[in-house]
Amino acid sequence: MSAANHRRNCEFQLLRYVPDAVRNEYVHIGVILREPGAKEPVQVRFTRDWRRVRCLDPEADTALLEGMEGELRRILQDEPEGKVKKILDESLSLNVQMTQPKAYLAESIAAGIDELMRLYVEPPPRERVAKLRGRSAIQAEMRGEFERAGVWELMRKQIRASEYTRPGDPLRIDAGYKPNGTVKMFHAVSLEPGVEMAKVLAFSAAGLRAGVERIEKAQLELTAIIEPAAKIGAMEDEPERLELYRFGVETMEEHRIRVLTTTDLARVAETARRELHVG
Repeated sequence: MSAANHRRNCEFQLLRYVPDAVRNEYVHIGVILREPGAKEPVQVRFTRDWRRVRCLDPEADTALLEGMEGELRRILQDEPEGKVKKILDESLSLNVQMTQPKAYLAESIAAGIDELMRLYVEPPPRERVAKLRGRSAIQAEMRGEFERAGVWELMRKQIRASEYTRPGDPLRIDAGYKPNGTVKMFHAVSLEPGVEMAKVLAFSAAGLRAGVERIEKAQLELTAIIEPAAKIGAMEDEPERLELYRFGVETMEEHRIRVLTTTDLARVAETARRELHVG
């Protein structure tokens, strides 16, 4: 029997970011893979590398796009297959389009979505040379550690501050969860370009804390994840840069924000694994 006979009859659709429908320029950002009639849930995966999107549209809200992944996964798991198209049309932003379903033979759903991501979504190796920097790099490390701990899918992502502060607040906290009556939130703050991100989070901390106490009936533990000082050259031989770095850290700590660096992420993720009872 040939190897093809062992493969599963699936169908896939690509998700495209289309900033201008008239020009019809797009970038593939994700894959939806399903096996019709199977009990296994529909799989959704988005890219983790948003450089192509930013090249096409420097104003793209990549945080909103990343948050869409978890929402789509939840919807697709909760709804019958016949409603998928309608739900996607209603859920996706106007800048995201979905291709028509195409047949695909997969060894397994997991292997299939890996292959489709390589074929259609992820940049070729030569485009991966440039490293992520700033907040994007911190976000990638944070997600990676939480995924390795098996808790990323259990966490809330892109938490709207306006849910706890007031309408119109544009801040979105990267991730969080609620163990044992305490709400824990984690936000990537890069001090490489300056202290503006730190000041924004510090400004929002009191309102977030009060809102969590009022709505969730819980205490908020807000954590900022920053780069180690050495990674951005904030050393003794660069006194101005070091002074700014310390100012950013102290500003957040003065507003009761716990400040950790990316070197602490493995420990943070392990704590989340225990508190969420994974493994």
